Amino acid sequence: MKKSLLFAACVAFLMASCGGQKGGNCSCNCNCGCEKCCSKDKADAIAAAKPEFKIVEKEQVDLSTLPVDKDGYITLFDGKTLTNWRGYGMDEAPTSWTVEDGCIKLKGSGTGEAQVEGGGDLIFAHKFKNFTLELEYKVSKGGNSGIFYLAQEVTTTENGKESYLPIWQSCSEYQVLDNANHPDAQLGTDGNRQAASLYDMIPAKPQNANSFGEWNKAKIMVYKGTVVHGQNDQNVLEYHLWTPKWESMLQNSKFKENGDFPIAYELLKNIGGGEKGDGGYIGLQDHGDDVWYRNIRIKVME
Repeated sequence: MKKSLLFAACVAFLMASCGGQKGGNCSCNCNCGCEKCCSKDKADAIAAAKPEFKIVEKEQVDLSTLPVDKDGYITLFDGKTLTNWRGYGMDEAPTSWTVEDGCIKLKGSGTGEAQVEGGGDLIFAHKFKNFTLELEYKVSKGGNSGIFYLAQEVTTTENGKESYLPIWQSCSEYQVLDNANHPDAQLGTDGNRQAASLYDMIPAKPQNANSFGEWNKAKIMVYKGTVVHGQNDQNVLEYHLWTPKWESMLQNSKFKENGDFPIAYELLKNIGGGEKGDGGYIGLQDHGDDVWYRNIRIKVME
């Protein structure tokens, strides 16, 4: 009798140490449900839960029809109209974006990222891979926006319904922010959500943004995977795409593999379609706050 009780106690101890009963997501042969045995099953379950996605290709603007200045830069905004610009996932520009005093202006909804009817991110309808982009921006008090680059238009399908993935899940973002008055400036790590930062990944140093209501110069250079952000005539950060360090940065960000945005990791790992891809769109973010952009020009580098 005592031997039977001892044997039963040993079995119970072994089951408890191995996680008890078989987990609902575990198909291991030992039927134990422990983390070691079931980790592969959990990873498989996460992968199976990812929605399907596809990159949408649309007609591109013919750059040869656009004016080129003496420095070899193509003018992307003529100061008068939104010709060649359209909404992300749209055929026309959202009505919240207008031209005012030679600037592209977003009339903010005040709803943050919860875009309302007539809102949405604005993109120039041509993909760029190797380039230097220059422009000027200013924000309202407490304003938040961003400059997207190497973006794709991506749709996902869940439960048979197709919709566009948010643009920021496919591209890098040059942060545009009123550092003094928007709380995002105090979040993230080491200031990596402040103006000119690679949003949520690399802080801009030195942090030299002007105050709200004042113009700032922004510069983004992308060449064969090397990326440099400039702000107000100073280079403030550099990083390199499609490298082990780039993947490590993604894994340590909100875009990590099998995280809250699993499709984002797959897209960003091969941002712009990868080393042999066609690049991606340049976009201006609708974050719900008033923001102005002007003097937008780009030099294509081969």
